[in-house]
Amino acid sequence: MSGLLENTISHIEPLDILAMKSAEERQKMLTKPTGSLGKLEDLSIKLAGIQGKSLPVINKKAVIVMAADHGVVEEGISAYPQEVTAQMVLNFVNGGAAINAIGRETGSRVVVVDIGVKGKNEFPGVLNRKIAEGTQNIARGPAMTTEQARQSIETGIEVVNAEYEKGLDIVATGEMGIGNTTASSAICAIITGKAAAMVTGKGTGLDSKQLFNKISVINKALSVNEPDASNPLEIMSRIGGFEIGGLAGVILGAAAKRVPVMIDGFISGAAALIAVGFCPQVKDYLIAGHLSLEPGHQSIIEYLDMEPLLNLNMRLGEGTGAALGIAIAAAACRTLSEMATFAEAGVSDKGG
Repeated sequence: MSGLLENTISHIEPLDILAMKSAEERQKMLTKPTGSLGKLEDLSIKLAGIQGKSLPVINKKAVIVMAADHGVVEEGISAYPQEVTAQMVLNFVNGGAAINAIGRETGSRVVVVDIGVKGKNEFPGVLNRKIAEGTQNIARGPAMTTEQARQSIETGIEVVNAEYEKGLDIVATGEMGIGNTTASSAICAIITGKAAAMVTGKGTGLDSKQLFNKISVINKALSVNEPDASNPLEIMSRIGGFEIGGLAGVILGAAAKRVPVMIDGFISGAAALIAVGFCPQVKDYLIAGHLSLEPGHQSIIEYLDMEPLLNLNMRLGEGTGAALGIAIAAAACRTLSEMATFAEAGVSDKGG
């Protein structure tokens, strides 16, 4: 079967080595000791390779927030009721959530997508791309059909393609969905090969007894569904979430357009695992905005061999850590392009 997903993957290319080399050479000529800006230098070089420009630019920024519900909430795995998903989407619309505040600070437009929120709600200012009113209960069977899994991923591709047409230099991934840490833990466990207990945290604030139940539910979901670790579409259909698939699509779509992707925390990390499962090359387009307190996120970071830009003990989601990471990426680009060289500034290089 060939469609938008396959076509998108076929357009994901290796990083531009010549652009990276040019950026690296310029870093050596800037008015500073070589390497003194540390990770900012490495990041600017990577961004050059992603964008295919010796002087990468980050002016037009977007955070895409995918929202959806999860049937597994029936198993008592969340400290918050399912209604909170829809309530928080409305909060996004009204500009009252953390991602709205951070987005305003970093100059990032926040794009909210209802890809599977429970209810017949029509949220003003939200892209209505609802596939269904939440997934099925993964503790009892597949989360969704294979067709719905594909649809979720292709929806993410379509959304980021539309944002690209508006102007997009970098995109951050965000999400909202009560129960989505459970699906993400299941995805993390099956792909990394780690035990569910090792990659499952308290999410929205569970106590020890509730955490034990959550781990049991995840183990049951893995046993009932038996997803093939090498088949990302099957993983999505059996134990995933619509917003996770949507974010995987955002990642793939952005990479195909040579747009860097700043991933957020645990749920965005699970989406990154799915995207990399479809196309290993996409890993080069990913930047980890921060390290979440969710234990599974550390496993994802290690599996993808990434180094987060920040560690602020955050675990909110919504794209908050990724939006902060965008500010660092923008600073990396500005230092590369706007700092004077030794020759321009009339400063002695002392031979390097």
